[in-house]
Amino acid sequence: MADVLSGRDAAQAWKSHIRKEVAGRLAQGKRAPHLAAILVGEDPASQAYVRGKVRDCEEVGFESTLIALSERTTQAELLKHVAALNENPLVDGFIVQLPLPKHLNPDEVLLAIDPQKDVDGFHPENVGRMALGLPTYLPATPYGMLLLLEHYGISPAGKHAVVVGRSNIVGSPLSILLSRNSKMGNATVTLAHSKTTNLKELCQSADILVAAIGRAKYVTADMIRPGAVVLDVGINRVDGKLVGDVDYESALAVAGAITPVPGGVGLMTRVGLLMNTLHAARRR
Repeated sequence: MADVLSGRDAAQAWKSHIRKEVAGRLAQGKRAPHLAAILVGEDPASQAYVRGKVRDCEEVGFESTLIALSERTTQAELLKHVAALNENPLVDGFIVQLPLPKHLNPDEVLLAIDPQKDVDGFHPENVGRMALGLPTYLPATPYGMLLLLEHYGISPAGKHAVVVGRSNIVGSPLSILLSRNSKMGNATVTLAHSKTTNLKELCQSADILVAAIGRAKYVTADMIRPGAVVLDVGINRVDGKLVGDVDYESALAVAGAITPVPGGVGLMTRVGLLMNTLHAARRR
């Protein structure tokens, strides 16, 4: 039976660390880190996610601002709010919650964000700095996954990591981070996807298997090497229930350790965002 890598337990441990640093900042007369979020429209998943981020800020002692805009907000209006947050010296970092309504251009919005305040780590300047191993904000989900591994004392060094899924938000940046010469890197990484012809064989060779392909229960037990660490990034709704990209119940009997859905990687994404905001406050 696999060990369950609880994102809830890891998140609480990291938030305790953040809370202590914030208390130290306040004792030195510094202000608390300040995270802002822009939410456009009424997508239920986005609303729930942003509410979670606001609660996280309260829990660790951050200031937070939520700018909730109408579904009918124009591109020009949204860009004005982005510009205002760029110029606000009391805001250390901010995010524009995705997805945006279809009439808005997310690429234009992303490029308008000041890279120094891009705590989601999506701006091309920050992605480039990450790829070069320079100090920067890391994409929140991959960052949270590294923090999860660190909490449980799982080092990627010398291991074969197979990342299934090549999105710009998770798969591609995680493959870079795991391969870097760094504390939570030094793995040999294979980046696979739905068009990979020998996907099952590659997955069976993985010491660390990451499922980030966006398909419910896509990774089955016969694709997992006995004793492997399995990180499930997927969030899919099937028959009213949230399930991951891994067939969790069958994988439990094969894997050495596995993240649940819900209660796994998703909670660590929010920790990655908090850590980036703390880094932003330090830099400012």
